[in-house]
Amino acid sequence: MKQFDIDEVKEYIRQSTPESKIYLGCDSERVRLDKVWWADYTLAIVVHIDGKHGCKIFGYYERERDYDQKKNRPNIRLMTEVYKVSQLYLELKDCIDDRHVEVHLDINPSVNYASNAVVHQAIGYIRGTCSVEALIKPDAFAASYAADRLKFILNR
Repeated sequence: MKQFDIDEVKEYIRQSTPESKIYLGCDSERVRLDKVWWADYTLAIVVHIDGKHGCKIFGYYERERDYDQKKNRPNIRLMTEVYKVSQLYLELKDCIDDRHVEVHLDINPSVNYASNAVVHQAIGYIRGTCSVEALIKPDAFAASYAADRLKFILNR
């Protein structure tokens, strides 16, 4: 597991201008080790500096047991992504203030994808716990791109 210092992230956000935008996302990948399924969860915090300049990305990953019985029905793993990004939002809430913030979910609304099974549940959970509207694919770059790419960078 690779963690970041949440206090460092909070301080960075506090030092940023009110125009800075915050994007939170989570992605997971299923791995099999010694005949047991695990999930690697990668969380990303993207601070878009002044809402128009570059960005600073913080992230970490952790491995947990995956209890989904069917690979084509990853409901537990996907909802764990949602819980983790929600928890991250709640941890950062006190330093976000009035900044623009978005929660991005790596969930595809198309019925052609297994993640479609939890789309309404996931959006409702974020709305209920974070009081923000969650964005899903193709608009969820903090989950689909930032967190996805971070898992490779952090695993070096």
